[in-house]
Amino acid sequence: MEPTTTKPQNFRGVVVKTAMKDTATVAVSRYVKHPKYKKYQVRTKKFLVHDPEGVAKVGEQVTIVACRPISKMKRFKIASATAAV
Repeated sequence: MEPTTTKPQNFRGVVVKTAMKDTATVAVSRYVKHPKYKKYQVRTKKFLVHDPEGVAKVGEQVTIVACRPISKMKRFKIASATAAV
């Protein structure tokens, strides 16, 4: 049997907070359909992201990828950052 390789989770989101050392808060939005009412809505979840160099600035679009647990709440790190439009 061949070992299966899986890609880590990755999301695109907006940096909403950078007040902590080595950590940024990223809001990831997704567009989902309500199961009963069939109306589309935007659901947002915030992730704590490891940012050791401090490259993230509030309002920037970033791509985050899953990694090993860094702390109790941090399970993602910043892969790339682009300036806000």
